[in-house]
Amino acid sequence: MARKSRDDAASQPDFEQSLQQLEALVERLERGDLPLSESLSLFEQGVALTRQCHARLSEAQQRVEILLKEGGAARLADFTAQGDLPGEDS
Repeated sequence: MARKSRDDAASQPDFEQSLQQLEALVERLERGDLPLSESLSLFEQGVALTRQCHARLSEAQQRVEILLKEGGAARLADFTAQGDLPGEDS
């Protein structure tokens, strides 16, 4: 699997920015006063932001796993399947 370049990572908003944007989109959608076409557009943006947040969290989890050592050597651990994370309701 190819690693992302630093330029790719720098061009994407960080987790906190994406989460704030997602929260703002949800607030707008929850008001229920938008036309259907705008609601659909915001929903699509929300899905993209959710995916960005998930990717950032996965990257952070992988970095933590790398830092955790087992037997003196850094290792990568298998990740659970999506939806099988502790504390996540399916």
